[in-house]
Amino acid sequence: MTTAVSWKDTYQQARLEEILPDGIVRCHLSPRNCTLKEGQHGFCGVRANRSGRLVTLNYGKSVHATEETIETEAVNHFSPGERILSMGNVGCMLNCSYCHNWKTSQAKFVSDKDVYYYTPEDVVNIALRHNIRMISWTYNDPVVWHEFVRDASRLAKEKGLMNLYKSAFYITPEAIDELVPSMDIFSISLKAIDAEYYRKVTKGTLEPVLEATKHAYKSGRHIEISNLMITDMTDNEDTSRKVADFVLKNLDPSVPVHFVRFHPDYRMRDTVRTPIPRLIRAREIAMEMGLEHVYVGNVYDTPYSNTVCNGCGAMLVTRYGLNAKTVGLNDAGQCKKCGRDAHVKMRGVPPVRDAFKDIPRDGMQVKQFDWHGDVRSLHVQVKNTHSETVKVYIRRRLNDGNHTDWLLHNLVPDESYRTIVAKNFANEIGCEIALPNGLPNNLHEVFDRAHFPTVAVEEVGVARNDISPLPIYGRNVLQQ
Repeated sequence: MTTAVSWKDTYQQARLEEILPDGIVRCHLSPRNCTLKEGQHGFCGVRANRSGRLVTLNYGKSVHATEETIETEAVNHFSPGERILSMGNVGCMLNCSYCHNWKTSQAKFVSDKDVYYYTPEDVVNIALRHNIRMISWTYNDPVVWHEFVRDASRLAKEKGLMNLYKSAFYITPEAIDELVPSMDIFSISLKAIDAEYYRKVTKGTLEPVLEATKHAYKSGRHIEISNLMITDMTDNEDTSRKVADFVLKNLDPSVPVHFVRFHPDYRMRDTVRTPIPRLIRAREIAMEMGLEHVYVGNVYDTPYSNTVCNGCGAMLVTRYGLNAKTVGLNDAGQCKKCGRDAHVKMRGVPPVRDAFKDIPRDGMQVKQFDWHGDVRSLHVQVKNTHSETVKVYIRRRLNDGNHTDWLLHNLVPDESYRTIVAKNFANEIGCEIALPNGLPNNLHEVFDRAHFPTVAVEEVGVARNDISPLPIYGRNVLQQ
């Protein structure tokens, strides 16, 4: 729930502190090892020195919890199609010039209206109530949310839930060791294999990320690597060779790698989206070098998001956008046709929602949204202000005039819920949302899988800028 108190006003004790003389503390969460005098904040903007102790300003402070799919997190080889509860926070240990989530990753831009407050119990209960088996710690970056992620992921594990950690992984070995017991997956965003690039573009350093990635791999947890290919900077053959070489020498050939399409954002809007042929070429090079599972991300209508058997060529998992369907794998993650290991960890059939061809229309309103340009996903947010559980339905509209079945979402009293709707078929033109009259609701356009939108369609109208998503950096009306 939201609150009138500013998110910056409260704090609690942080972990991984070193107490130094004269009231100074050092933070050992990220490789920066920020040394802070009384009242000072770290680079991340959400860790500080208060009375000679290291504190965290963002414990339990989050962007809106959002139901998505595991493919949203550049994870293709762990329970394909799994529904996840995505949890993001505020602040970041990096400041990438192209950040897709700058409005929440950079603490100085965070608006109180975009901050929601959760306890670890709240997060776990949301997942259990909606029959979601996995919590994803994601968006701006979970590293700076360390204490809350540690506490909530351990509780989730106790309740039988799985945990996914999606991160740029600018983190210390000590912090990783505190996460490993409760994490099932590390999805690591490796920006480049170039020290100068990290220094200039991310404001971080490369070597600690590489060491942290190797550390996580040695923990035995499931690992996938993604590389955001920036137009005319890293969308080249040299980048793909270096990424593949790192994985082959330090991880293993079966670790999935995703070459991901960039969209202009934040301080890097004077450019264009990554040309798709460059992503495809990056994939070809990595496969030629010996990687077994390489994907192209943030691209629709391509065969390079599917999982195909490297032995007999059989189709194993089909994907369209953020949706997946397992068609050729057995319960052990092997090809049904030839028995070859596809290195996919299966967790049984994911729970599905109740579906209906027709729904009651009395007292209901229906909203429509059309896919356009690169906006092929939508966050639907609804607040149940009634005293009883309400039903919200979502379906897809096809270009022949037909529809899919309505999928049901139950919202308990006072619950605010956000879920993603991603284009699922080539002939799909948009979606419809049916909900009881009078319920507060809004729609948020989503560009790519890592983008968390903070500006609703109802605030600004449907955006027709298919290059950079809202909010646009530099437009004060959309900042604070």
